[in-house]
Amino acid sequence: MTRPAALHDFSELLLRLYRLSHELPIDAFQDAALDLIKPVLAFDSSMWGTATRTDSGIDIHTIHLHNQPAEMLAAYEEVKHLDTAAVEVGKRPKSTLSFNANAWFHRKDQAQLRAYGERFEQSNFFISSDVHPQTNFVHWLSLFRSDPDAHGTEDERQLLASLAPHVMQALALNRIVHLDRLEAGGQAPGGSAIGDLRGVLYHADGPFEATMKAEWPSWHGRTLPDALLAHFLGGHARYSGRAVVVTHHVEQRLLFLKSRMRCLADSLTPREHTIAELLARGDTHKDIAAMLNRSPATVRNHIQSIYDKLQVGNVAGLIQELRLAG
Repeated sequence: MTRPAALHDFSELLLRLYRLSHELPIDAFQDAALDLIKPVLAFDSSMWGTATRTDSGIDIHTIHLHNQPAEMLAAYEEVKHLDTAAVEVGKRPKSTLSFNANAWFHRKDQAQLRAYGERFEQSNFFISSDVHPQTNFVHWLSLFRSDPDAHGTEDERQLLASLAPHVMQALALNRIVHLDRLEAGGQAPGGSAIGDLRGVLYHADGPFEATMKAEWPSWHGRTLPDALLAHFLGGHARYSGRAVVVTHHVEQRLLFLKSRMRCLADSLTPREHTIAELLARGDTHKDIAAMLNRSPATVRNHIQSIYDKLQVGNVAGLIQELRLAG
């Protein structure tokens, strides 16, 4: 009699989780998702993120701390080479562990790790991970209990194993919904993607992949091209290449990317682009001359150059070409 009820409760939990992924902004979703889990799988704090598995431990790409201070990350960097639990969950593509910290990290050389756990009240652990075997890229969720006697049960471990893939998928959907909202009202055709500040892609649509391959024919698709990532990390908002134009927006340490093929409007100088935008909104060449403190004759020359570059003969054609540039 209890099993159908349990399945119903689990289904209700998943429905609420996916509903939150579509309704909440990305800066609120992860805490809300964790609060949703607590009534069915009790925990006090959490670390939820992505990383690359290395010989010296995990190399963190993105991280969300729930009820843990920011200094926990710096402290973890000092002890991560002792974290045998991270090694264990990395042995299989998908795995979920439940253990007591002092029992698991019992070796003499792990005393520093045990002290770290006491400092941040991580007495009992649940860890669920999804590892890409070719790239060693890891998406994981750790739940911590502060009470040393609040050991996890096998049923709880299995519950997290069933729930974790949905939690990770809901996060991916939440980010895609946010990307769609950023693009709402956009005119220019093109592609979109989500990546982190290390260049790993979490989502890329077909048009984005097509534009990347047009610019970088040997691009493999798992990470951003090095030149593109370096350009953005150098503080530039826009990349204008031989074949493509890519822009980005940073939020929650993620890159929300928009790409398109180059168009005629990309050949305009900054001054010409300003004049073209003013023409598109209905200003006359005399209005523009007054605003820019230029002679009407000079502005007329700019307008003729703009029409020549855009290969149009009127404002309607100009507007259409500007729309292609987004």
